[in-house]
Amino acid sequence: MTETQSAPDGELTLRTLAMPADTNVNGDIFGGWVLSQMDMAAGIVAGEKAQGRVATIAVDAMKFIRPVKVGDVLCVYCHIARVGRTSMAIEVEAWVRRERMGMREKVTEAIFTFVAIDGDGRPREVP
Repeated sequence: MTETQSAPDGELTLRTLAMPADTNVNGDIFGGWVLSQMDMAAGIVAGEKAQGRVATIAVDAMKFIRPVKVGDVLCVYCHIARVGRTSMAIEVEAWVRRERMGMREKVTEAIFTFVAIDGDGRPREVP
């Protein structure tokens, strides 16, 4: 993951529109909102790989590169970086299309770690 790249790494997993209700005191989109969108996208990928329930256990290397503005389309791309016995690391990049159609720009990146869990919430093997 690098902030100077010209195209996203991974598969497009989630797209959503940044709305005024999601702004911080500076008028930019709140970082927690972006983080939650990234967690949802990574959870989709992790759940598919685990073929069932997963839980986020860590977020590493979170880097906010540029602000997200109201009206931007947030596009979240995910790539499975590592699969262990019960856990997996998902590299996540968030890109925006400025004002719904403008140039694509990377805004955030992180590595999310998930553990596959059974019905009782205990770790289980990833198939």
